[in-house]
Amino acid sequence: MHLGRTTLSKFLIQQLKGLEDAGDLAALLVDVAAAVKAISAMTAKGALGGHHGGLDSRNGQGEVQKRLDVLSNEAMIRSCEWGGLVAGMVSEELDEHYPIPSAYERGEYLLVFDPLDGSSNTDVNVSIGTIFSVLRYRASEPPSNGDFLQPGREQVAAGYAIYGPATMLVMTVGKGTHGFTLDREIGNFILTHPSLVIPENTSEFAINASNARFWEPPVHRYVTECQAGGAGSRERDFNMRWIACLVAEAHRILMRGGIFMYPRDMRDPGKPGRLRLLYEANPIGMLVEQAGGRASTGRERLLDLQPQGLHQCVPVILGSCNEVERIERYHAEYDNGTDLAFVSPLFNERSLYRPEARV
Repeated sequence: MHLGRTTLSKFLIQQLKGLEDAGDLAALLVDVAAAVKAISAMTAKGALGGHHGGLDSRNGQGEVQKRLDVLSNEAMIRSCEWGGLVAGMVSEELDEHYPIPSAYERGEYLLVFDPLDGSSNTDVNVSIGTIFSVLRYRASEPPSNGDFLQPGREQVAAGYAIYGPATMLVMTVGKGTHGFTLDREIGNFILTHPSLVIPENTSEFAINASNARFWEPPVHRYVTECQAGGAGSRERDFNMRWIACLVAEAHRILMRGGIFMYPRDMRDPGKPGRLRLLYEANPIGMLVEQAGGRASTGRERLLDLQPQGLHQCVPVILGSCNEVERIERYHAEYDNGTDLAFVSPLFNERSLYRPEARV
């Protein structure tokens, strides 16, 4: 009945053939998939499972933890700590990195993950997900926090799971982006969306419009043009989306194109972005690039950023490459003072209302 269908394990054997440590990397990704199955089972039960609701605790970023956040974090750690494949792990739910217990052998990989992205959506039964990234680690001693601070271009694998009407696992090992659907009858992930490609152009964008008062002028310019639709300079209508879950936003873009923006804003000068670089922006950025899209801060390539901390936040703009390039151009024009859209007596060098210093 299921003959001829490519399972995740078979796919990884084919994709990683001839690569260094191919067996270990494939085994680690299978362990991640096992954790995803456990998390999927918990989320599918909804309120019947007794996992809903918040806790009195907060994670290292000061966010109130949901019960499912903690349970999902435990599921990922327990699935991946014992196999001798990882040397350490970093999670959104932990202040510091998680060292592999001395009872277990250490491996040559580091795993970073967000165990339950968009967990605030659980109360309203909207899609949520898990994000993960795999990095190499060659040293013999236990890793420190600094060993995880590798730019996104160093990732050897990345992916996410989305828990929606179906549970899907979307993954890359540097050879394209591929989607697998969980067949609950046999308990396997089956390749259903090989070699995903993001269209270069799109008429759909996603941004949290409630933050508009904090956006920089280049973002205002882009969104205003999209909102003007066919009557404006873009001469076509755009649709706006917002799900409040990075996984769900990225999945929509990979399935049909689009652009997602969580740009730099001016609410807190010490925190220019809202998404975590290591375990949100970098893995999603790798998936998008491997599918022919573009991932940026608005001013530079996401995967070239040198991380400064485990939970560092950055601006994120990603999706269809022509739209991302347009926004990058708007930022460049604004920064060098050639953006004619914002030439106004109110915003010249002598005005009391001149904008913040351009970066």
